[in-house]
Amino acid sequence: MSPAKRSWRFVEPSALPGFGPALGLTMAYLSFFLLVPLAALVLRPWEHGADHVFAVVSAERTLDALRLSFGAAFFAACVNAVFGTIVAWVLVRYDFPGKRILDAFVDLPFALPTAVAGIALVTIYAPNGPIGSIIEPMGLKVAYTPLGVMVALVFVGFPFVVRAIQPVLEEVQIDVEEAAATLGANRFRTISQVIFPAVLPSLLMGFSLALARAVGEYGSVTFIAGNQQNVSEIAPLLIIIHLEEFDYAGAAAIGLAMLLISIVMLFGLNLIQAKVAGRGER
Repeated sequence: MSPAKRSWRFVEPSALPGFGPALGLTMAYLSFFLLVPLAALVLRPWEHGADHVFAVVSAERTLDALRLSFGAAFFAACVNAVFGTIVAWVLVRYDFPGKRILDAFVDLPFALPTAVAGIALVTIYAPNGPIGSIIEPMGLKVAYTPLGVMVALVFVGFPFVVRAIQPVLEEVQIDVEEAAATLGANRFRTISQVIFPAVLPSLLMGFSLALARAVGEYGSVTFIAGNQQNVSEIAPLLIIIHLEEFDYAGAAAIGLAMLLISIVMLFGLNLIQAKVAGRGER
């Protein structure tokens, strides 16, 4: 006798009750706080017609601002992916005086208001600041340049990578590394074939979070960027400028462009992360 075909079910049987109310509450919450505002953002730019949307988004000033916002955010996320991994490794693998203080400092960008962070950065990297006065004679200018934007975005996105990788490294036992060394693997091979595959999904998640955080950053960037048109002007600042000019449709058009680019970018990163995680489960 052939086994009976299993019928399709929306919900698999579970010992835990309450799926219906929980799903309803989840959908209501997401709709109210996420989908409704996004729907308003999608609809608002078109009140003056498609020509106005295209004119705002295709303007050279808008393209330069979008290019700086996403380019600097990607660069900052890459920097944080490298140095955040190193910091997480040090915090997990080594014991040293002041470790708890250093671990607490990692979360400082979470608690510090972004405007305060921007003031602190511009004070340090300004031409008359303690660091700016040293590096500017060498031809390296940070404050009021696109490089200053990247420095600010590295600061605000750094904790996301560290906190994403740190718990995973704590689960990778030192015995695994010692076993690899016993089997003849050198240090590079142990890192590349034992440790790195274990932390790669979390690294991609931390990279995505740092990238998303950097794209929408405003407070810390506006102080150090200098906000020079077509040079160091970011897209969120351009949205504020349109709002101050009562061009709400134009501001929403730039916001819609940022939303579409962010969706494509994060969707691609999620696909890569899912592929990496699936490969690790085999």
